[in-house]
Amino acid sequence: MLFTRDLNTILLLTAAFIIAVACHEANHAFVATALGDDTPRRAGRLSLNPLRHIDVMGIVFFVLMGVGWGSTPVNPWKLRPNPQIGSALVAAAGPLTNLVLALLFAAPIRAGMEMPPLLHQFLLAATSLNLLLFVFNLLPIPPLDGFTVLLGVLPPKPAAALRQLERVGPGLIMVLFFASSFLGINVLGVFLGPVARALGLAGLR
Repeated sequence: MLFTRDLNTILLLTAAFIIAVACHEANHAFVATALGDDTPRRAGRLSLNPLRHIDVMGIVFFVLMGVGWGSTPVNPWKLRPNPQIGSALVAAAGPLTNLVLALLFAAPIRAGMEMPPLLHQFLLAATSLNLLLFVFNLLPIPPLDGFTVLLGVLPPKPAAALRQLERVGPGLIMVLFFASSFLGINVLGVFLGPVARALGLAGLR
């Protein structure tokens, strides 16, 4: 929960969150448009303006609970080459954006560049947050992007059977956060650590 931290950390993490989600959602919109869906354009989502993608409650919940959100309207039936594969490509675009952002924010630190302490703190926060969003959003739990990507690579029958999880997906996510916050079971850490080490982002100072 961010409100238990100092004001400086709250502001830096919130700024990093706004940038991360705006870019994540904008890339969903750009890829969907490239695949033939005009829904994001008509909704005004072909923009990096955070106000197009994040509502006030998403930011408030991030500050209070450490969980926020953005959105991009997409019509799967307009996507090429078909709704299943098109949706998977659109879904993958969001987490991949966070991966690229994590690498970009980490680059000055890894290069040993001299910078003001506040900028250094922001880059560390932005790197960690984007890496977390990359891993979290690729979990194969509905309505996360990873679930849509999984549906896109599965044959039609297993994909149709797996769609039954869409009804309980939000509950599974709540269990995930409950286990992490109250039981001390760091489910994300199981994946986050190896990914950070593989990308050379572990142990940044």
